Amino acid sequence: MPPRLDGVPLSQVEDITYNRPERGSGKEETMSGTTESLVGRAIDLKELIAYQEGSVVSRTLNDKKVGTITLFAFGEGQGLSEHTAPYDAFVEIVDGDADITIAGTDHRVTAGQFIIMPANQPHSLRAVTRFKMLLVMIRA
Repeated sequence: MPPRLDGVPLSQVEDITYNRPERGSGKEETMSGTTESLVGRAIDLKELIAYQEGSVVSRTLNDKKVGTITLFAFGEGQGLSEHTAPYDAFVEIVDGDADITIAGTDHRVTAGQFIIMPANQPHSLRAVTRFKMLLVMIRA
């Protein structure tokens, strides 16, 4: 089953990266329409995405054939329903607290901590408080 955000397919989650340039270019279209490179710069992850109450917002930071890096901001109480992925997923909590369930085992993950969700294992997550997370998927 594909991942869902409280009944909404993940593909319908608001993504604030518009008009994405060629995959792997290291550049992205920002909301203002200007091209900005995230490569070779020191950047505070918390500042790259804003919370929207009652919503989940995502921002793709890097999208290549071998994997993706995506930043999410979850409003309090928001979550992803149980699903599986064919690859391991590295999740770092950047701000706030999340409950992440992997194969029936619950984990409280807080800002500064990470967890690896193994491939083909059912997992879900829920915002204990509003939180931001970095998701790294390597397709290998």
